[in-house]
Amino acid sequence: MATTETTGSTVPRRQLGRYLRDLRNRQKIPVKRAAEMLEWSEAKIWRIETGQTSLRSLDVEAMCRLYAAPPDLTQALMGLAKETKARGWWHAYGDVIPENFDVYLGLEEAASSLAWYEPELVPGLLQTGDYARSIIRADKPGVDAEEIDRRVQLRIERQALIRRTAAPLALRVVVNESIVRRPVGGREMMAAQLDALADVAGLPNVRLRVVPFNTGLHHGLMTGPFVILRFPANGDGSDSEPPTVYVDGYTGDLYLDKPAEVIQYAEAFEAIWSAALDETTSSTLIRASVKELSGR
Repeated sequence: MATTETTGSTVPRRQLGRYLRDLRNRQKIPVKRAAEMLEWSEAKIWRIETGQTSLRSLDVEAMCRLYAAPPDLTQALMGLAKETKARGWWHAYGDVIPENFDVYLGLEEAASSLAWYEPELVPGLLQTGDYARSIIRADKPGVDAEEIDRRVQLRIERQALIRRTAAPLALRVVVNESIVRRPVGGREMMAAQLDALADVAGLPNVRLRVVPFNTGLHHGLMTGPFVILRFPANGDGSDSEPPTVYVDGYTGDLYLDKPAEVIQYAEAFEAIWSAALDETTSSTLIRASVKELSGR
């Protein structure tokens, strides 16, 4: 009997399985038919699609060929397969996985809730198009206008997760007051961004708090920015996927899913949350900054 792999980070395996399952479903190929054509067992397909086993890049290539995956996606998934045996996972940009293949987005889309701490910039899920364009242009000075537009559009499309009718993403966000005070893109643009931030904070599935300057030392100053992703529960109440901590770095992304690591970040988030202003006072602070920036 095949054994399920338990060592190493599960993130690359889970993401690879998610993409391969989606590709198979788009081609309307049943698991039984895929197994027959690949000369594998149905159980092997199931283990792959649920991220329970590592996979050779040649096997991924065979699956992508069967599922009519485009060449660029095939290459990205083959690169992802090479990471499925890693014990911990640091995904360096432009390494075996192309930079334009965003591993994090698949996790975000599958998540049921996020706990997000950001000290310097408005979280991507809450950015306006103009704010996002300013950030992306500054971060990628050599990228052409068409690519910037594509990245901005992708960032805006992600926000549908918060407003979808069925099971909208539950979001708890803590930002530092420096985000509210820093006029990214100019006063008018920032006023519009803060207006949008206050509006989305009024949604029933979103809770937003601000850590004011006068709080002094708090846990966020040690942790830096991070996101804790949690996933829908199975019918028996167990996690469908392990909670995962995502840390966005300048040259790559860090994914942590060992229980002790997740607990440490969860405790840090609760400490930051407690140090912040409550939601009502935070909203008042944001609205006051809008008035200051816009001169209303």
